[in-house]
Amino acid sequence: MAASETFDYKPRHNIWHFRYREVQNVFLSLCAAEQHWFFLQGHDAYLERLYLPALSSLLNGIEASLRVTLHLLNKDKEHPDIWALSPYRVLSNKLILQAQEAGMPVQYLAFSEEKDFLENLKSDNRVEIVELRNDICHGNVTKFINTELGPEESFFVPDLLRTVTEKVLAISVDWCQALAHFRKANGFSHYDPPDVPKWARRKL
Repeated sequence: MAASETFDYKPRHNIWHFRYREVQNVFLSLCAAEQHWFFLQGHDAYLERLYLPALSSLLNGIEASLRVTLHLLNKDKEHPDIWALSPYRVLSNKLILQAQEAGMPVQYLAFSEEKDFLENLKSDNRVEIVELRNDICHGNVTKFINTELGPEESFFVPDLLRTVTEKVLAISVDWCQALAHFRKANGFSHYDPPDVPKWARRKL
């Protein structure tokens, strides 16, 4: 499992056009517009330093890719139906466990410092990606409020989400590459995903 003590993803904006293409190709390798656009737009927003929409989009991409791929595993590969997704099957420990049982590479959804990810999936404790999704997608940013100057001087600005956005972006790159291999093996795409560029990888 990936592990790193610092930011997982640090683009250099003077060469971001080149790097954008490398990451874009990893996301596109899902061969599923209803999934990869969340990651592409999240990455675009990150490069524009729009951390709230970036983080929301990446988390929605992770949820969409889990939901749709699990749904398709039980469908006719010649006539895939993505229109009847259950409205109750959202990102949760249970959904990730179901994906693991189906053989999906869910270990890549762990944060680098999250050592008990697979064990916590089976407990009442939400894994970090689920907890973060619930907070951000329901408009709860209280965990990111800066209180260093005391309660009366506390504040929130989107830049306070930069670190966690960088971590989720790195998770997304790892996840999409591994999931693309899984999708090809199960007949959902016909292309081999590119390697994750060295500068975007999390340390193993």
